[in-house]
Amino acid sequence: MTAVQLGAFAFLVGLTLCGLGGSIMELVSGRRLAFAAPYVTPAHVVRSLAMTVAAGPFMLVNDALDAHGEQRLSGAGLASCMCTAVIWLMALGVVTITVASMMGSLLSMPVDLPR
Repeated sequence: MTAVQLGAFAFLVGLTLCGLGGSIMELVSGRRLAFAAPYVTPAHVVRSLAMTVAAGPFMLVNDALDAHGEQRLSGAGLASCMCTAVIWLMALGVVTITVASMMGSLLSMPVDLPR
C-alpha cells in the first residue's frame, strides 16, 4: 500500500471506531455527545478518559458546531477544530490498527502444550 492508502485506511478505521463508540454512547445515555456530563466528569476520571479517547473527535465536532451556530466560534476556529478532529481520527486509527496487529500476532503464536 502507498502512504496515501495507509493514511486513508487509518482515517477510516478511526472514523468507524469513533462513530460507533459515539453513537452507542448517545443511544445509551439519551443525550447529545459533548465534553460535558455525563460523558466527562471529574468524579470518574478513568471513565471520562476512556470515553474521550474513543469518541473525542465526535465530541469536539459537536461542541464546535454548537459554538459556531451560537456565534461563539469563528469560521477559522471551526476549521481548526475540524482539522484537529481529522488528525485525532487518524491517530485513533493508527493506534487501533497497531493494537489489532499486536493482538493478532499474539493470538497466532504457537503454544507448546505438555503431553
